[in-house]
Amino acid sequence: GAGMGMTAPVSITAFPAEDGSFQQKVKVSLRIPSQFQDNPPCPSDESVKIEERQGMTIYSTQFGGYAKEVDYVSYAAKLRSALGSEAAYRKDFYLCNGYDPPMKPYGRRNEVWFVKE
Repeated sequence: GAGMGMTAPVSITAFPAEDGSFQQKVKVSLRIPSQFQDNPPCPSDESVKIEERQGMTIYSTQFGGYAKEVDYVSYAAKLRSALGSEAAYRKDFYLCNGYDPPMKPYGRRNEVWFVKE
């Protein structure tokens, strides 16, 4: 019953299919605000889980606008190309991050993250 408000970024874990599109399986993650970190409220919906994300090193690219799946896929391809074959990163998933509320029309920030191995 506790309201925590919206946090940023909203992070979607994408599992790319052979053609680069998202598989049907995605995972949406929201950051628990600082004041709830030590003792987060228990979710009332069984499909909602609280997980602790370990520290990570990422390769990232940023872009603007209202991001759709096609945008994340496109920027993931650009990041993959920029990194070339020398960079070691997880290929089985990547993270799509949005930082702005839906009602913000300009100056939007989105990022694609590849997790370094």
